[in-house]
Amino acid sequence: MNLDTSYLGLKLRNPLVASAGPMTQTAERVGRLAEAGVGAVVLPSLFEEQIRAEADRDERLAEVGIDSFGEAMTYLIDPDASVWPRQYLDLIERAAGYGVPVIASLNGSTAGGWTDYARAMQGAGASALELNIYYLPGDPAIPAHDNEQRYIDILTTVKAAVSIPVAVKLTPYFSSLGEMAVRLDRAGADGLVLFNRFMQSDINPDTLTISTGFQLSSPGEATVARSWIARLRGQVRASLAASTGVETADDVAAYLLAGADVVMTTSSLLRHGPGHVTVLLDGLTAWMERKGFSGTGEVRGLLAAKADAAGPGYGRSGYLSAVQTGTRAYGPR
Repeated sequence: MNLDTSYLGLKLRNPLVASAGPMTQTAERVGRLAEAGVGAVVLPSLFEEQIRAEADRDERLAEVGIDSFGEAMTYLIDPDASVWPRQYLDLIERAAGYGVPVIASLNGSTAGGWTDYARAMQGAGASALELNIYYLPGDPAIPAHDNEQRYIDILTTVKAAVSIPVAVKLTPYFSSLGEMAVRLDRAGADGLVLFNRFMQSDINPDTLTISTGFQLSSPGEATVARSWIARLRGQVRASLAASTGVETADDVAAYLLAGADVVMTTSSLLRHGPGHVTVLLDGLTAWMERKGFSGTGEVRGLLAAKADAAGPGYGRSGYLSAVQTGTRAYGPR
């Protein structure tokens, strides 16, 4: 069975990618994922705030005459803190030694301050970059176009600084997601990752506090990403990556049928460990054999929306059919 695929111009042994998260936070964990058979890994994000903090720290060190990074590390970095920029480069170098493509991740919301570290990541051995533009436009006076232009500006700034491929991780919350995908594609995005999951803030009426945190994704959340991948397949040059709601091999197969070039997962690996990579790949292989497919190329985009018509599963006709079916199933008895 041929599971080979291409993502961002990179040749991968299979379409399963370990996405950014605790499972890719150390080189040793990346090694276990590589041994289990994953096609590529996305390292945890280096945050814009961390880059700024390091720049401020370097400025303070220069003011007091400390030139040795090793000397500064002895008292300025908490070993239990999140990964700092220089440590991140070491992670890239070590992770790249396990023989699978390593995709570095930058998380921020402004165009400035990224380029030097983008170049450094490339120099450390990253095969590609993923831009996780975490931006919540809370000011209703800012036009939608201005908010969306931020993504274009960040992408073009980073693309001008590196020669390796650059992907952009999107949210579904644009005024016109399809147009935004096309704009990013035309601006040079080598890949689009659908979708980012924002922090799940909530309100506790008992304690009168706001709670923040993340919850692991569930397969039910995959439907929005799958439907948009199916719509974008063939409409953009960029690679398409699926990134939410993967738990079983059927979830991987469904994403491939929609048109995804790769399928990323973090939650399932956190639930089941790196060995779940093998479970997913074995399940995908067994499914392809049952269906008579000889390679992922025969599967990819088989159920994508056609360019000249929305098709019964994606347009208003599908919506009407779903409403009628739901009415019959759950209506009065």
